[in-house]
Amino acid sequence: MSDAEMDFAPSTDLSIGVELELQILNSRDFDLARDAADLIALLEKASIPGAVKPEITESMVELNSSIHKSHGSLVAELKTIRDAVAQAAQRLNVRIAGGGSHPFHSWADRRIYPTERFNHLLSLYGYLAKQFTIFGQHVHIGCPDGDTAIYLAHILSRYVPHFIALSASSPFQQGEDTAYQSSRLNTVSAFPLSGQLPFVQSWEEFINYFNKMKNFGIVESMKDFYWDIRPKPEYGTVEIRVFDTPLTVERAALLAAYAQALARHILTDRPLAPSRDVYVVYNYNRFQACRYGLESRIVDAYAQRRVSMKDDVLETLAVVAPHATELGNGEALAMLREEVAADRTDANWLREIYRERGSLNDVARMQSDLWMGLDQGGQMKSGRES
Repeated sequence: MSDAEMDFAPSTDLSIGVELELQILNSRDFDLARDAADLIALLEKASIPGAVKPEITESMVELNSSIHKSHGSLVAELKTIRDAVAQAAQRLNVRIAGGGSHPFHSWADRRIYPTERFNHLLSLYGYLAKQFTIFGQHVHIGCPDGDTAIYLAHILSRYVPHFIALSASSPFQQGEDTAYQSSRLNTVSAFPLSGQLPFVQSWEEFINYFNKMKNFGIVESMKDFYWDIRPKPEYGTVEIRVFDTPLTVERAALLAAYAQALARHILTDRPLAPSRDVYVVYNYNRFQACRYGLESRIVDAYAQRRVSMKDDVLETLAVVAPHATELGNGEALAMLREEVAADRTDANWLREIYRERGSLNDVARMQSDLWMGLDQGGQMKSGRES
């Protein structure tokens, strides 16, 4: 990456964009299928907003939204893309599902999607590359300059446990209940360049850090950092990467709306200063959120005390509510608040399906039914609102 490529390209303040990594399932036993190339080729012939791209293995695709100012236009676009992807999948006799993990696939069965970068990652990381068949949502938030992006990334790090708990949808791995709400991030943590942004205070300091890492031969570009939150200078954004892929695009849009309202509160009110204490308790809080979700207790580094995750989320939703209203996201955050108050999470839903059905194959099937909007006969619902 050249020096010019590390220039921070300013973008519209608080604009949002979403990336969703999705599962491709076969229609027999609902294990992962290797049909990414065929699905992408079919969608290239359709006129849809955003983009659908390959991911590291042939059992995944990545759905990208365009740039939006508010929840309303984002969710409308995501529904349009979802419908196109679902229709293309049906033509290929495969299924598409959300969720942060597939309930029972074996990572050893996966095949790397044949691009130069993905083959490089396989040669570099070995079996971890195939184990990276996990599924996350990334949310981009527009920033006017690099200094703002660094500040926002540091303050958002205090809320990483919220993002994990609200999106948790990976309770099952390799045919087992992991006892986690989000097991996906355990796989991410195995990579040597995962973790947190260094405690730099300006874009200039960050450039110095990046150049040092590049000169050591550790990284070549920003893509080499698998941080939970990272600046994306070429987009002019801060990218939040800890979300599991939700089971529906509607919930994905709600989570993006929360991140946007929180970012507006942070950048408008400047309620906090970056603190090293956030990173002292960071891994503990991250574990608590992954393991227990909304039922966890985390450490508020600023208040110097342990707090209930659920209460902390509800209190934060109340604080950012005026900002959500200003953004046009007031109804969206009210919906999210209702979900949190009622303990309705994707991980809980998945476990309830397993308790009812006793079959992880049925769990995977119903995941795909939910994401694609299929009825009990496996047909697309007409005029669906789900």
